[in-house]
Amino acid sequence: MKNQKTLALIESALMIAIAMVLNEFVKIGKIWALGGGITLCSMLPLVFISYRHGVKQGLFTAFVFSLLQLVLGMKNVHYGQNFVQMAGIALLDYIIAYSVIGFAGIYKGMFGKGKELIEIMLGILVSMLLRFLCHYLSGFFIWEALWPNEHHYTSHAWSFIYNASYMGPETLLTMLVAFLSFIPLKKIWLNERI
Repeated sequence: MKNQKTLALIESALMIAIAMVLNEFVKIGKIWALGGGITLCSMLPLVFISYRHGVKQGLFTAFVFSLLQLVLGMKNVHYGQNFVQMAGIALLDYIIAYSVIGFAGIYKGMFGKGKELIEIMLGILVSMLLRFLCHYLSGFFIWEALWPNEHHYTSHAWSFIYNASYMGPETLLTMLVAFLSFIPLKKIWLNERI
């Protein structure tokens, strides 16, 4: 049991490092304004930990990752004009947005043996949708207040379009790479002895 906890911590540290490198240095296409962008599956290492070691370890790992992202994204937090806006950006665009990726393992064991790939795909989809929701709410409630739109009714649409423009491709790419890596890495994904 102690060895399993140690292994989970070591793997979490390694996956955080890999996720950081992918998130910061492997961007696909043009980087969106204020930090949005498509990365080469930077969330997949966090998904891996959540599915392999459970949601509790996944949430812890994703939370640590979120704190590192917050430190790197501090310039965006400073756009807030008051404490509430700054706290909202920190929470919705960083801490909560990245921590929810830890829920990716929530379906583990739900569909039975042989259905693990379905569980992983659903976990990715749900956790990335939760992340999208955080960014969307931040765009609508906070960023709209910082740069008001003349036609307030369109701010829902702009937040949706802006965040979906990078979160959609990021989610699909993450699902594709998870699908392609599952068979060759099945024993590792499922935490089986090699």
